Amino acid sequence: MSWHRVMIMARIDMKRLFKSRDYWIPMALLSGIFFVIMPFVLLSMITGITGSNIVEQVGGVLNALPGPIQDNLQGDTPEAQAAYAFAVYLLAPIAIIVPLTISSAVGAQTIVGERERGTGEFLAHSPLTDTEIYLGKLIASLIPGYLATAIGFTAYSLIVNFRVGPEMGGWFFPTAGWWLLILWVVPPFIAIALSIILWVSSRVKSTAAAQQAASLVSLPIIIASYAIASGLLYDPTVAAFSVGAIAWVLAIIGLVSGSKALSRERLLGVGIDG
Repeated sequence: MSWHRVMIMARIDMKRLFKSRDYWIPMALLSGIFFVIMPFVLLSMITGITGSNIVEQVGGVLNALPGPIQDNLQGDTPEAQAAYAFAVYLLAPIAIIVPLTISSAVGAQTIVGERERGTGEFLAHSPLTDTEIYLGKLIASLIPGYLATAIGFTAYSLIVNFRVGPEMGGWFFPTAGWWLLILWVVPPFIAIALSIILWVSSRVKSTAAAQQAASLVSLPIIIASYAIASGLLYDPTVAAFSVGAIAWVLAIIGLVSGSKALSRERLLGVGIDG
């Protein structure tokens, strides 16, 4: 296997993606809404409603949480604690939802799209091995989602420190749990989803069918991201590291299985029903 040829395959796919407005405009809007607009509005509301019944109610909920969770909450006032809980824990799922949504949309059409564009036959007769084609498609699907997350995460960090930092006595974000989330947990979660989605994309006859299947694959992972957010409340570092370790094992298993599923016949559409 040649990694040089893998990266050529990935660059060709990504170049095609970034030339299409149908791709990068929705990607920018999705990242902007989840990483910028929604956090800014929510955190501004929380930090700007001093003394209101809402803050008191939120404070009451936080005080009712188990001791280990309360120990992880920072802030000297109910407003500060509520803002910290939202910024560090409750909004954590966006770090998985955004890249997963983008990468799933790209991965859903990456193989079946070759057949629809009439380029599947050219790819099937190229010197690339099945594994090289698979890895190139995988990388081309993974990078856009993760790149959007890296940019969005930077913007989110600035917003959190700008809106919540004064309540905390200065800049405090990203926390150790968030660094682990972005660098250790998000990549294998995307890889797990893509290993299934690429498998589906090689077995359906249309992009629409692949996208529908991708939505079904993404849903349980999105639900799992909220479970991760709950785990971060107890022990951010341990929870993120443990979940990431399990996810990496599952990702490796999925990718190995997925690489064996792609064949020349699948690229040509041979044996695909419906």
